[in-house]
Amino acid sequence: MRPGKMAPAGGAGAVRGLWVPLAVLALARAALALTEQYPALSLLQQELHRQRQGPAGGCASAGEWAEPYSAECDSSFLHFHESDCDIGGSSSCESVLSLNTEKILSQAKLLAEQKRFPFATDNDNTNEELAIAYVLIGNGLYDEAIRHFSTMLQEEPELVSAIYGRGIAYGKKGLHDMKNAELALFELSRVISLEPDHPEVFEQRAEILSPLGRISEALSDLTKAIQLQPSARLYRHRGTLYFISEDYATAHEDFQHSLELNKNQPIAMLYKGLTFFHRGLLKEAIESFKEALKQKADFIDAYKSLGQAYRELGNFDAATESFQKALLLNQNHVQTLQLKGMMLYHHGSLDEALKNFKRCLQLEPYNEVCQYMKGLSHVAMGQFYEGIKAQTKVMLNDPLPGQKASPEYLKVKYLREYSRYLHAHLDTPLTEYNIDTDLPGNFKDHWAKNLPFLIENYEEQPGLQPHIKDVLFQNFETYKPDVQELICVADHLGSMMQYETPGFLPNKRIHRAMGLATLEVMQAVQRTWANSKVRMNGKTRLMQWRDMFDIAVKWRRIADPDQPVLWLDQMPARSLSRGFNNHINLIRGQVINMRYLEYFEKILHFIKDRILVYHGANNPKGLLEVREALEKVHKVEDLLPIMKFNSKTRDGFTVNTKVPSLKDQGKEYDGFTITITGDKVGNILFSVETQTTEERTQLYHAEIDALYKDLTAKGKILILSADLGEVDAVCNLILSLVYYFYNLMPLSRGSSVIAYSVIMGALMASGKEVSGKIPKGKLVDFEAMTAPGSEAFSKIARSWMNLKSISPSYKNLPSVSETFPTLRTMIEVLNTDSSYCLKKTIVVV
Repeated sequence: MRPGKMAPAGGAGAVRGLWVPLAVLALARAALALTEQYPALSLLQQELHRQRQGPAGGCASAGEWAEPYSAECDSSFLHFHESDCDIGGSSSCESVLSLNTEKILSQAKLLAEQKRFPFATDNDNTNEELAIAYVLIGNGLYDEAIRHFSTMLQEEPELVSAIYGRGIAYGKKGLHDMKNAELALFELSRVISLEPDHPEVFEQRAEILSPLGRISEALSDLTKAIQLQPSARLYRHRGTLYFISEDYATAHEDFQHSLELNKNQPIAMLYKGLTFFHRGLLKEAIESFKEALKQKADFIDAYKSLGQAYRELGNFDAATESFQKALLLNQNHVQTLQLKGMMLYHHGSLDEALKNFKRCLQLEPYNEVCQYMKGLSHVAMGQFYEGIKAQTKVMLNDPLPGQKASPEYLKVKYLREYSRYLHAHLDTPLTEYNIDTDLPGNFKDHWAKNLPFLIENYEEQPGLQPHIKDVLFQNFETYKPDVQELICVADHLGSMMQYETPGFLPNKRIHRAMGLATLEVMQAVQRTWANSKVRMNGKTRLMQWRDMFDIAVKWRRIADPDQPVLWLDQMPARSLSRGFNNHINLIRGQVINMRYLEYFEKILHFIKDRILVYHGANNPKGLLEVREALEKVHKVEDLLPIMKFNSKTRDGFTVNTKVPSLKDQGKEYDGFTITITGDKVGNILFSVETQTTEERTQLYHAEIDALYKDLTAKGKILILSADLGEVDAVCNLILSLVYYFYNLMPLSRGSSVIAYSVIMGALMASGKEVSGKIPKGKLVDFEAMTAPGSEAFSKIARSWMNLKSISPSYKNLPSVSETFPTLRTMIEVLNTDSSYCLKKTIVVV
């Protein structure tokens, strides 16, 4: 990474979410249930609450992700429901005439005597009339309650309790009808004008405003309520709204205040953990989730959140244990089944993942995520008929007018088309076709950019052909001993590529695929250096550098068909002329991408240097002030005030890195672009991206072509010589070639692991084996992108690779390309269980 130009930023651009593992959108529904103002308003309500709890007591378990996060289990008339009739499990509404009149009157009398309802008066007769209406609300008879309150208000227009009760009844009728919401807000606003010092009314109005999307007004009401009478509940409720608004830092402060006032709040402790989680502070989140479990040992959602946090840390065993504990408490907990299934899929345990998705769909047949993941799992395992059946079910779930399509709905048609293509080519030799040239250009462009499937004149892939059967399970023991050895060696090599960084879950399927890619690259490069030709894309010729990478690309593609691993220079010309961006958010608002945390300081120093250069050229008079301000900058967020020093950078700026050429000394290529923008409240967008244009691609290709030519020439000399100097030169050429590949970022997905498998395979062809693991916190692609040049990258990489002479046993391994010549055989080997490998010593390593 070398300094490039710095320029004002035109705007933040497209901001993509880093991860949405805890379903924040579902939390919006929690705003409907943020209430506890009047615990046990009536004996009837107490009884209903007891029935919901069940004989064992405690909170009623909720099937939805968001519900347990809303509030503790206090009963309240102010708890909103969409249905008017679901009372104590009853499925039908009862007419007021069918109720026991004496029972209603006796309940109302007791309620009135105890004044256990809002804004009770000093008049006993009035209180009894008010109590009757509140009992009607408790029975779900909202219209009758409204009529009763209205009758009282005709006689006494400013009877506050009746106005308040009528507002409650309108709200309980259902906020899906905007008229009810408007009437509820009108009544509550009247109460506030008459009685401005009652925090519960502000809180109640906030609860109606929030599900209507009027979050800022709801926050204002809750702030007023806190000013009037601070409480643990109010802080928790306001924190929840800040959380929904993605203001996690402020939400954290509110949950902390709430816990200081009442430390025994598992819900607040859980939310506190979620504010850490969404800011990428996973270890702090885990501690909060554990604390919530100390307070409530059977807290399913705390176990679920703990599992998700461990998953993000890459700790598969701990995540599995937490998910399992949640399912022991409730084996039908849909969200836990869904999250556990997704984790298992991304761990490469497809069989186990499928069991979770199937169970999820038994409980919730229209769950789009489980349906999509079920179809994806089947396709990845070569079970195309079941896979496409599941995909079609997702496709039939069209969003309603005005409703935003789910990510699964957006992706599913691409997956179905790709699945059909793969099925049609299951038994075609891999050397005879090319996915990048076969798939239509606009299809690839839209798929890689995750755009809606709106492609003009698109001709669908043919449907499944009955004569092409699905992939059958291949038992590990049915492979010949030398192939078994090949598989075990591949598993080991693949594990050497694992990043020890938060956000990277070990995936044994990817490990095997890229281990086999490494061995196939080694064998292909050895044949090339021995002047043998290769069969690629239907032609027999000498191998080029792209062919070497294509070996790894084909294995990465088939390991996870959900991700479009495509060459960007094979996209339509129009797409290339506009530029294809690989975009990574490092900080978005308050969300920190923990994967890249190791590189923040390095990038920050680079930015500070460029700011000084920029102000030296454009603001020389203010340079000293800028320099002094930069000395106080210790994190990226601290840069926001410095943007104000120059009008051109007030809204943000971009910094371009440069990559020095080896081929043409003194020449530099565009590297990646760093963008920093900020808003008025201090939120920051800190991102990096590489822009793949035709011109930039050609420059990098020329560099890689020259390096590959040198590599091939020196490789041919190497196989005839034992000169250690030649070996060292070949190693440096391999690392230099991949340095430019990383900076080019020529693939839509998977560039990092693909390039590293090529490094390992080509080094093995030269007689050197990587025996060291990638250090904790290091990402090979970012090491290349932030290195000042290819020589520096080579030095860094070699420092951890711990290169040693390759074992002669590798020569005895069978040919990967001949052993697995088709997609069917590739899928079979990725599916096979090789736990046997763990029980034996791999001979060649």
